[in-house]
Amino acid sequence: MRIGPYRIDPPVVLGPMAGVTDKPFRVLCKQLGAGLAVSEMTTADPSLWHTRKSLHRMDHVGEPEPVSVQIAGYDPGMLAEAARFNVANGAQIIDINMGCPAKKVCNVWAGSALLQDEPLVARIVKAVVEAVAVPVTLKIRTGWDHEHRNAVHIAHIAEDAGIAALAVHGRTRADRYAGEAEYATIAAVKAAVCIPVLANGDVTTPQQARQVLDLTGADAVMIGRGAQGRPWIFREIAHFLEHGKLLAEPAPDEVAAILLHHLEQLYAFYGEEAGVRIARKHLGWYAKDRPENAAFRQVVNRAGSASEQLRQTRDYFAVLADQAALAA
Repeated sequence: MRIGPYRIDPPVVLGPMAGVTDKPFRVLCKQLGAGLAVSEMTTADPSLWHTRKSLHRMDHVGEPEPVSVQIAGYDPGMLAEAARFNVANGAQIIDINMGCPAKKVCNVWAGSALLQDEPLVARIVKAVVEAVAVPVTLKIRTGWDHEHRNAVHIAHIAEDAGIAALAVHGRTRADRYAGEAEYATIAAVKAAVCIPVLANGDVTTPQQARQVLDLTGADAVMIGRGAQGRPWIFREIAHFLEHGKLLAEPAPDEVAAILLHHLEQLYAFYGEEAGVRIARKHLGWYAKDRPENAAFRQVVNRAGSASEQLRQTRDYFAVLADQAALAA
């Protein structure tokens, strides 16, 4: 799959998630096989561009190419200016957020709320595409609610305006993240346009990725929550798509090495205090499939320093590695 001049290989993409897809996580997922990693959304409001949070979100130094940055807002002119600002700060692909279902985003007529106003969608995508020389992509849902599934109409608007690729989450805004994603609408979008389409929603295994691609005809899969605690899912899916075989689950010592490296990158990026705090959710996700999860989470959530958090994590995975060796 290509987005403008960029070949996305493998066609397995880390989707934007607020508070999750920061630079340390994007870099990690790219190292573990993601063909593209989209940033968490950055605001189009210029008054907020120089806050600590925004500066972190706009930091792309050392990030593997291509760098994709998602912008969120409701005003075409403001979004166009945000696109220019982010390109000047290293973005090589601009992604427009029309998929976020969060109330605080939709209440200001941004994210998936925009799907209710197709003329405004047209003005926004036209303004952003014309504002920058880099490819512009769009992330949407299937519609606002089940009675208003208008993803196909939005896709035509996007393609006509010059959008380079379209990611579709298989739920309406009303669904939020409840129930199961539906892929018939994504298939209809793919059949209706010539630009690349990325299928998003409930892809948590290599087998599901293959099934979703077959059901939708999409050019790539986009992984969101399925990557939380399992960033190696990208190499697993890529291997399965190419060879039809499953990779072995990573051993506890490899998981420990991946996680410890991730923690160290978080401390370096955010500073020790914020890094320790942000690391807690990742630690919980890494351990979520383990029977010892509850005890481990209680312990690491009490860690007040980077050294203590690292030590507790090493100790936890050392026990898992010993258990695996005994079971072998």
